[in-house]
Amino acid sequence: MPVPPYLRLENRLYLEWEEIDMALKDLIEDMTIDKHVQIEQLPEIELYMDQVIQLFEMTFNDLKREEKEKIMTKTMINNYAKGGLLSPSRNKRYTKAHVMVISLIYEMKGALSLKDIQKTLSQAEITEFQDPHAVRSLYEDYLKSALSNTEEVKQRMKEQAAALEEEFSEKINDPYVQQVLLILTFVHQSNLYRRAAEKLIDTLP
Repeated sequence: MPVPPYLRLENRLYLEWEEIDMALKDLIEDMTIDKHVQIEQLPEIELYMDQVIQLFEMTFNDLKREEKEKIMTKTMINNYAKGGLLSPSRNKRYTKAHVMVISLIYEMKGALSLKDIQKTLSQAEITEFQDPHAVRSLYEDYLKSALSNTEEVKQRMKEQAAALEEEFSEKINDPYVQQVLLILTFVHQSNLYRRAAEKLIDTLP
């Protein structure tokens, strides 16, 4: 069987695999992949929309891939309210519960449709803020789970980078090809989790 062009050694850079593996592990260790609006960030006073947007821009700024990228906009927040994902503001002001729900929506919209998000959050009875304490309780539990998930996922990423090094070190001498394989692995895993979440949503009443 002929060797694919991207695996031909004459087309690859000759680098020490220990250096490649260490570089990828360091990259994963140093990368910022998770941020959240913390409850202690929320003031006791209610916020105007511009203040909510500023809070999200400050919190998630490190996750931007481009400086011009917008984390949150007025249109987004208005669409969440129109779509039934978020209770309307009170006199153009947003409560802590509003901000917590917006944060959950922001987290979910990277993987789910607004329809699926609305269906999910409505089951927790937090879209209309029937019980503000329920919103805070769910959000606190979510933050604890997210922190644990982040540490576990970053550790798994480093282990997967090492596994790729071990499996392909004799065939690939180009760090970028290894990164491509790692990217494909992460995307595949992301799709698996997204599909599993969608299946769970489909079981909701």
